[in-house]
Amino acid sequence: MEMHSQPELTKQADKSMPAITLLVVGICWFTIFGEGYDLGIYGAVLPALMEYKEWSLSPAQAGAIGSYALIGMLVGAVCVGTITDLIGRKKTLAFCVSLFSVMMSLAAMASSPEMFGLYRFIAGIGCGGLIPTASALTIEYTPVKRRSMMYAFMYSGYSIGGVLAALLSMFFLQEYGWRLMFWIGAVPILFVPFILKFLPESIGFLIAKKRYTEAENIANRFNISIESITEYQSNQGAESKNKFSAVTALFSRQNIRATVFFWITFFMGLLMIYGLGTWLPKMMKQAGYPLGSSIGFLLVLNLSAAIGGMVAGAAADRWGSQKVISISYLLAGISIALLSVKSSMVVVYSLVGIAGFGTIGTTLILNAYISKYFSAENRATALGWALGFGRIGAIIGPLLGGLFMTWKLDLSWNFYVFALAGIIASMAVLFIPKYRARKI
Repeated sequence: MEMHSQPELTKQADKSMPAITLLVVGICWFTIFGEGYDLGIYGAVLPALMEYKEWSLSPAQAGAIGSYALIGMLVGAVCVGTITDLIGRKKTLAFCVSLFSVMMSLAAMASSPEMFGLYRFIAGIGCGGLIPTASALTIEYTPVKRRSMMYAFMYSGYSIGGVLAALLSMFFLQEYGWRLMFWIGAVPILFVPFILKFLPESIGFLIAKKRYTEAENIANRFNISIESITEYQSNQGAESKNKFSAVTALFSRQNIRATVFFWITFFMGLLMIYGLGTWLPKMMKQAGYPLGSSIGFLLVLNLSAAIGGMVAGAAADRWGSQKVISISYLLAGISIALLSVKSSMVVVYSLVGIAGFGTIGTTLILNAYISKYFSAENRATALGWALGFGRIGAIIGPLLGGLFMTWKLDLSWNFYVFALAGIIASMAVLFIPKYRARKI
């Protein structure tokens, strides 16, 4: 995300958090919260879903279905730019929330695994469009000095959504079944009228569409500098003309090493996050823990991620992103490997907490690291391509867990493969050159 070139609130507004910032970030937080529930609920209900006799899912099928939503997210992230150009960021956000909510309700009524998988794929398209849209709105309507903090807060909604998915599953899954959990995931659609009524449109979009009167009205209403927005649009136009050169710059002699190792880190990090998020409850249940405790591990994973992301951010500011990311991934890998050894509940919960901190919590710092590492001309391209490559790892993660169970390998191998991903990510980030003058 580009912290310097987005539309700015006036200096007077920088002194305190403007009400419009709280409104926009609050709405964006809620949409990401809904996405976190959508993606987290599958892992929480997976043990019950695999025991659903009408479908008799194999581990390979379950892993494939887990990947469908992630494939949809990749498609959604690619398509969101086109959708936004047509209808604007406000309507795009409302559309994405509506899409994944409707698909959650259809998944709750699915009559077959094939239809369930299709609905999960389409829901993923909605989720994939949410992140870039919510991120752009959060940055645009937040004072410059508060952007990193408010972006981190907005993105914490993802982990909190996963926490809610685990909590509700612990209390209601056994008694009411997995379908209720997906019905709950459709609730955000009730919030769409609020989004359409109260969320302001992106001023940058209005200017791009030459709707200057509307843009000026919003800018004046919320005390936003229209000059900085005009400058931002000029910068964006220049960047659009130089997209090809921005891509080729990633593979220049100066950047090729950093690009490769950033891609490896994103690939392994997302493989670990989504593989573990999908299979952790099932793996722990297969290891001998009751269903309630198995879902409880997913709760701790997401809760520690929400808290850990904030802690890791502060640590990265003090000691540098590269060190913190490497140590976090290493700790995650070690803790996941140790989960293969049966131990006391206190130890197991502690290991899962470290894994949550070192996986999901570290991703936010990794996003910020690559954004700060590359120059203004190609940092957006660098982040977009790295996330795109990382999504392949996210898709492979759930598939690997399912394949390992289908092949009836020892359960410890499931832990080891995700642990290995964390260790590789930890080492890969250290190979990123440190030639940059500033500490990042």
